[in-house]
Amino acid sequence: MNSKRLLVLGDVLAIAILTVIGFATHGEAEASYLSRMGTTFFPVLIAWFLITPWFGLFEEQVITNPKNLWRVVVAVLFAAPFAVVLRAVLLNSAVLPLFVLILGGSNAIGMLIWRWIYILLTRRKQSLTNR
Repeated sequence: MNSKRLLVLGDVLAIAILTVIGFATHGEAEASYLSRMGTTFFPVLIAWFLITPWFGLFEEQVITNPKNLWRVVVAVLFAAPFAVVLRAVLLNSAVLPLFVLILGGSNAIGMLIWRWIYILLTRRKQSLTNR
């Protein structure tokens, strides 16, 4: 699997895991809540993939350097409000600022963890290739 595919797949899985964790914290992790999870998952997914290219988060020289992990946090600062607005439009509901903060904070932490794992995997692969 090429590294960009792995990165995209990992981003999607990270967002899915973060969505499930978010619902689980409210006791709503059963299969009956999948449609509600979708109303959070898809707006976050759309916002993430529309915002992250602006921060170079799919460029090889950027994503493999741990010094650039700050870009993930900045991207989430833009993606979270956008995702919450998309979700509010989808559900015909209000945009709750507290939800923006919680969604943004948890996604920033989760994506930082995933992107750090990605950097470690990439470095390990490079070191094995260079032997």
